[in-house]
Amino acid sequence: MKGKILVTGGTGFIGSHTTVELQNAGYEVVIIDDLSNSNRDVLDGIEHITGKRPVFVEGDCKDINTLHQLFKDNPGIEGIINFAAHKAVGESVQKPIMYYRNNLNILLNLLDLMPVYGVKGFVFSSSCTVYGEPDQNPITEDAPTKKATSPYGATKQMCEDIIADVIKSGSPIKAILLRYFNPIGAHPSAEIGELPNGVPQNLVPYLTQTAIGIRPLLSVFGDDYDTPDGSCIRDFINVVDLAKAHVRALDRMLNDESEDALEVFNIGTGNGLSVLQLIDAFERATGVEVPHKIVGRREGDIEKIWADPKRANEVLGWKAEASVDETMLSAWKWQKRLRERGIM
Repeated sequence: MKGKILVTGGTGFIGSHTTVELQNAGYEVVIIDDLSNSNRDVLDGIEHITGKRPVFVEGDCKDINTLHQLFKDNPGIEGIINFAAHKAVGESVQKPIMYYRNNLNILLNLLDLMPVYGVKGFVFSSSCTVYGEPDQNPITEDAPTKKATSPYGATKQMCEDIIADVIKSGSPIKAILLRYFNPIGAHPSAEIGELPNGVPQNLVPYLTQTAIGIRPLLSVFGDDYDTPDGSCIRDFINVVDLAKAHVRALDRMLNDESEDALEVFNIGTGNGLSVLQLIDAFERATGVEVPHKIVGRREGDIEKIWADPKRANEVLGWKAEASVDETMLSAWKWQKRLRERGIM
């Protein structure tokens, strides 16, 4: 067994897939989640895939007393991966206070307690939104961060700054900031996938729910951007590939592979794909049509952004492997499994 890791928001989309990869890599995992945007049944899926059920604490990371109790009940935690955050761009524009209160307070609590309980490594779930609307693509980690286009993006920028300041102050921790591009897909077993509570805020679950008949129509926000087909361009990355980057980040910190206390990596494929191209990829991979319509632009959306993942490839030793067709097929397989289980 490699060591004990706390995964906040661990029953969520990325958190559950990362827990699977951590357990498969030999780590012991403790999850804390308030289940505000996930379901306890995810633990069954994790156990089916890995043969082991992670320790689970239902709780809110904004409550520091809950975190104190978690660390006391689970001594020896060596690293934290923080997924506990609200994450929808559109919703953040409508509910900024909720986003600032949640995302910042959780981070502050975790950083406050790490030295108290001897936690050495911190992986932060950041976002390419910190770059704002980039001047050029693909974008490297050395590109300047710009004023965020949404409160969600602003919280990611602030959290990155807070982590940097804490390390600069001499706190005895290491941190890696993983700037995700756009995670999609599901585990190939179809035991876990993306299942937000209520109406999906993210593109692919809305797409698959539309394809299976739960939603009448998928809205594409804008066809008048400066892109080949007018729709926004993103770097869509398979969630299992993304999860593996977190394992590699933890290995790097806990094995002292770097002298730097703070490192930043873009986690993407290096390929930009438009929203309309992604719909085409789904239809090509599955043979299922997705009813969709063009609507007006959505406030907070960036026109086009995709990663230069060279640093992650060469320094972190990680690379995206799954094709977009494989990824969309996995999302569809997951949606069909939900229908079989009578959930969706």
